[in-house]
Amino acid sequence: MTTTIPTTADAVPVGPGLSMFDPIFIGIDEFGQPVYLDVIYRNLLTAGEPGGGKSGLINNICGHAALCDNTRLVLFDAKLVELGPWRDLADAFIGPDIDQGIDVLRRLLVVATNRYAWLLANRRRKLADGDGMSVIVTIIDELAMFSTVLGTKAQQEEFSTLLRGLVSLGRACGMPVVAATQRPSWDIIPASLRDLFGYRAAFRCTSLNSSNIILGQGWAEQGYTASDISPTNQGAAYLLAEGGVPRRIKAAYLTDTDIYNIADYAAWTRRPVNSTGTGTPTTAPAEWEMAA
Repeated sequence: MTTTIPTTADAVPVGPGLSMFDPIFIGIDEFGQPVYLDVIYRNLLTAGEPGGGKSGLINNICGHAALCDNTRLVLFDAKLVELGPWRDLADAFIGPDIDQGIDVLRRLLVVATNRYAWLLANRRRKLADGDGMSVIVTIIDELAMFSTVLGTKAQQEEFSTLLRGLVSLGRACGMPVVAATQRPSWDIIPASLRDLFGYRAAFRCTSLNSSNIILGQGWAEQGYTASDISPTNQGAAYLLAEGGVPRRIKAAYLTDTDIYNIADYAAWTRRPVNSTGTGTPTTAPAEWEMAA
């Protein structure tokens, strides 16, 4: 579930020392209380009309992940500019190239399968913070581009199938998925995919049906509809935690300058160094190489 905790000095670390196993601050609720998400064992789906604030929420999560120790980023952004500030920090940055997207998803599924083999061998069911294995965060900014626009119908279907597999497998092996779309329709977000996301955030939608597609059937009829969010209230959304009830939140906003400053700082903290403290080239860990 979402976690609301007091804003004390030692509640969540800021800067070096962050972990993807820490709750991620994403904004405030309607009572002004901070809202945190435990993304590591969940997946997050966010959708709503253009300009509603989805990118703000995604950049909050991306910024946290970039500052985290032992965390790797895989970014999909067909528009290039939404996740572009983080591209130099990513193991893979996929633009409008569905062939590359399919190849990367295949590799991620191999990594996930290898991790489950490791868990089985160690009589475990999910990855823990002390295991020393890197967290691989996959973020897709516009899901519709890869599932309905780019490539052929067969490629789009393969991409969607592979993504469904990654979302299904990733949550227990340290490979969470965050996906966003501005087209909340059944062809983009079928129920079989939506229900694999433990967290769902519905930004402003134009209809009750669109809100239901994101949150789940029936919530709009109970009064939890993103269609009642004002067009001028950017960043406002209904957030559904797994097994919970939708709640109104306001996503924290980062300016372009903020985003690039965080990305630059994260790149500096991630710079490779040798024993003398000087920079030196590094190679990808074996778990990624073996999936190539």
